[in-house]
Amino acid sequence: MKLIHIFIPALLTFLLVACGGSPSVKTSEPTKPTEVSKAKKSGGYYLDDGPGENPPANLEATPDAIPRIEPLMVRANKPYSALGNYYTPMTEFQPYKKRGVASWYGKRYHGQKTSIGEVYDMYGMTGAHPILPLPSYVRVTNPENQKTVIVRINDRGPFHSDRLIDLSYAASYKLGLSGKGSGIVDVEAIDARKYVQNTSLSTPPNTAAVDDSTSVKIEPLKSADAPAARNISDAAAKSLNQEKRNPIAMPGSFVQVGAFKSSENAELLARKITGDNLVENMPINNWYNQGIYRVRIGPYANRAMAELAAEKVKKALGLNTYIIDQP
Repeated sequence: MKLIHIFIPALLTFLLVACGGSPSVKTSEPTKPTEVSKAKKSGGYYLDDGPGENPPANLEATPDAIPRIEPLMVRANKPYSALGNYYTPMTEFQPYKKRGVASWYGKRYHGQKTSIGEVYDMYGMTGAHPILPLPSYVRVTNPENQKTVIVRINDRGPFHSDRLIDLSYAASYKLGLSGKGSGIVDVEAIDARKYVQNTSLSTPPNTAAVDDSTSVKIEPLKSADAPAARNISDAAAKSLNQEKRNPIAMPGSFVQVGAFKSSENAELLARKITGDNLVENMPINNWYNQGIYRVRIGPYANRAMAELAAEKVKKALGLNTYIIDQP
């Protein structure tokens, strides 16, 4: 009898456990990140993302990325999957123009590495795209206000079907999208080879020298690359001879701190930087190309060191600086 009293409760316990077992889980379905709740929504920011607490002044004046010819990162342009979707990136330039939703990412990813190993700067002019080549350049236009920027694509994303491109905070700010969190844009790929060729043949609008109170378009460093020509004019011969006297292009990262029509003004700026001890044991060169003298500091061993030097010069002299990576 005692045995029956023990056996019956044990049997009931077993049946209850069998009927109330753990539910099955689809391991093949990726876990999606949780969106921030509407109650905690602050401008539509994702998770704990958002603008930095102390953004730089005059973000509207942040210079656009300047297209240049760069080798593609092989490992960053291989087919991949994300959030259950498969993507096949482009491995060469192709015409691309599309309208869609742009979002932006800020402090949550600031300082982290992008898909090509560069450090993400939310105040730089960069972007992320699922399939465009890495790195590459695109022109992004806000059709609502016709504002346009050029950004360098150096990361992958967004991976949501309703979004076309992720922009840095600075790019979204210039387009008038930062307050809304997202918005409709037109994205058009830029052929860097044609861009560089066009800027080297003629000076585009709004690219006068610094001593005319505007900036110039930046071209890749060149040493003696001017083509030989028949019946060359005296002015062209002078330009060619000057380019041949340029320093040999060394690999590394350079800081461009000024561009002038006058070589004297370029030399004055170089002496000012040296006299104020703004750079330590680093050459300051006066590069000449297509009628413009460019003052460049370097080469630095990596882009991070160049960025530190650029920030120091910018704070001391109030100049716009640019980083140029010479392969």
